Amino acid sequence: MKRLVSMMLVLLMTVSFAACAGNSGANSAANGSAAATDGSQAVNSGSSEASKSEASVPETSSAAEASKQEESPADASGKEQSAPDAQENSSEAPDTSAEESSEPHSSVLVVVFSATGTTKGVAEKIAAITGADLYEIKAAQEYTSADLNWNDRGSRSTLEQNDKNARPEIGSETISLAGYETIYIGFPIWWGEEPRILDTFVESYSFDGITMIPFCTSASSGIGRSGRNLAENAGSGSWRDGRRFSGSVSEDDLRAWIGSLQ
Repeated sequence: MKRLVSMMLVLLMTVSFAACAGNSGANSAANGSAAATDGSQAVNSGSSEASKSEASVPETSSAAEASKQEESPADASGKEQSAPDAQENSSEAPDTSAEESSEPHSSVLVVVFSATGTTKGVAEKIAAITGADLYEIKAAQEYTSADLNWNDRGSRSTLEQNDKNARPEIGSETISLAGYETIYIGFPIWWGEEPRILDTFVESYSFDGITMIPFCTSASSGIGRSGRNLAENAGSGSWRDGRRFSGSVSEDDLRAWIGSLQ
């Protein structure tokens, strides 16, 4: 009986020791799992902190500079660069100013004053026949129909023609006479003489070395003293006798007259 009791006590102790050992292993495993979980959380936490750290890093100066350069191209000195195609066009464009200024002109010039256009029509025919340049004298204050009314003693043209010293102002640009050898000078006849604006013109230039050939238009009056008046007021140039034409003169008649001057 004692022996049986002893064996049962041994068995109970063995079972008790086994149970304790199992609980201890389970607790260790649980503790290991918890530790692993804590480690994973620590890793995730570290990753999150790293992500937060990167997001809060400010843009570097080099990145900012790159952004600025894309928006406003500039060289190292900070000056704006010119567009390449503009520079190329500038370098390729020829400079024609010298060519234009040195372009030769005819040695013949036709100068004309024409208040109504009649004398200008004749001047254009002479220029076409001779291959001449054409220069038009324009009054600074244009003449109106009332100004040209010869029946009005108080009209502008009447008052000017009655005053030998009247010198109406010229509004057209000045012209260089360099290189001209012959000048045809045309005008209408007003009250038997040249308009006073022609006297303004001839007193404004030197005609040394130039042959001057006056011509005029009128309904019936001849050129009269007009050519001599112009020669005296000019004080220079070699003046030829002038000729009167109607406004409808033909080119053939003008050619015949021009040929007779040779």
